[in-house]
Amino acid sequence: REHLHQALAMENISAPVVRVLKDIGPLLYIASPSESSFERVEEVPNYVKRTVPYFMVFVILEGVVRWLQSKPFPRTNDSINSMTAGLLMNLCKIIIGTFEIASYSWVFTHFRLLALPWDSTWTWLLAMLLVDLGYYWFHRMAHEVNLFWAAHQVHHSSEDYTLATALRQSALQRFTSWFFYLPLALFLPPAAYFVHKQFNLLYQFWIHTEVVDQLGPLEWVLNTPSHHRVHHGRNPYCIDKNYAGVLIIWDRMFGTFEPERREEKVIYGLVHPLASWNPFWAQVHHVVYLWHRFWEVKGAWHKVCLLLKGPGWSPGKPRLGCNADIPQVSPDEKPYDRHVPLWINLYVVVHFLLVLHASMELAARKNSLPYLLVLLLIIYFTISLTNFGLMFERNPISVKIEAVRLAMLLLVDFLLLQNAVSTGLSSVVLAMFRVITLFSVALWGAVWVRQAMHHSKPE
Repeated sequence: REHLHQALAMENISAPVVRVLKDIGPLLYIASPSESSFERVEEVPNYVKRTVPYFMVFVILEGVVRWLQSKPFPRTNDSINSMTAGLLMNLCKIIIGTFEIASYSWVFTHFRLLALPWDSTWTWLLAMLLVDLGYYWFHRMAHEVNLFWAAHQVHHSSEDYTLATALRQSALQRFTSWFFYLPLALFLPPAAYFVHKQFNLLYQFWIHTEVVDQLGPLEWVLNTPSHHRVHHGRNPYCIDKNYAGVLIIWDRMFGTFEPERREEKVIYGLVHPLASWNPFWAQVHHVVYLWHRFWEVKGAWHKVCLLLKGPGWSPGKPRLGCNADIPQVSPDEKPYDRHVPLWINLYVVVHFLLVLHASMELAARKNSLPYLLVLLLIIYFTISLTNFGLMFERNPISVKIEAVRLAMLLLVDFLLLQNAVSTGLSSVVLAMFRVITLFSVALWGAVWVRQAMHHSKPE
């Protein structure tokens, strides 16, 4: 009996550990083909959703490791801005849905030439290779086609390089990436595509870091932090290099590989830095630029070239522009920053986490809510996230927006959150929400009173 109790105790301990390892395994593309092969798309787990809680843990752990390595701790404004971009992408998904899988499944159903067996290990391995190859060509075109770059540039707008940077995603990119994978629908089952599309995305999380050095022989085959640091650099030698998702072999095969140079510090970000913490502007600024340039350029052919050639192209230049036009960088360059008081940083972090939790609740309940309410909540979340960026910029308008936002929070509490049963939220969550909301109102009330007294003083 004692041995039985010990065995049960070990099982109770090991079960959560095994669960965690299975959840984070896809971050390193570690998964069993037999356990990750499915006949129907509906059976495929949401591996990305499973992994989201671990993202925050790893972001914090990376900060600790950077501190131990005497590297600067990740900046709060940049990290929040990166995670905000990822959240905006997910909010866009809530509105529009997953048309990529639907279109892939439609092509497979109506135009497939053959159907590979869904439960074959060979199909699993082939799917891994071909999805990664599809990603390489999408990623390369996202840099070499100006119209696609308008979406993808969001991911490159951070001047830091941390795990949070991996979460800096474009809300528009899904509209320019899905068709690169459609040729696979002629023979690869949709479920296999969906599994490896998620694995391919998750693998790329851990390579966005400076705390991992080169990895020896693995550098020849895999995309690694070292290779991807080059990809995110704006040093002239880094431009348009290392497009790989998982396997760096594609860059070696197609002539876009460049190793990291130890003697030259990589400077991250866009060639022309964004210099803004406004997350909405980060999403659309290149679209706005293209719109103005489209009407400035003379001639229909030049207008087409503006959209379909590289971001550095202009009339009379090569398709991808001239290397001489790329600004030189200095190892002493400082990233864009605006100093704000510590309390602003803490305030934004707390309210960002509130919006994050609320958006996850919305994603889980969207099918049971009126579409108009879902849309209004997404608009509110977008305004909130944008204002957090404006607060980091010390933009005066952010104070007024925050006043309106807090008033709306109080209204939400009064109208929707009075009954924990009807909302499905626990009383603990409700209590925390109310405490944070009331404390925030009191905090900003004190700020506004102080500002009013300051302005009312005689000269």
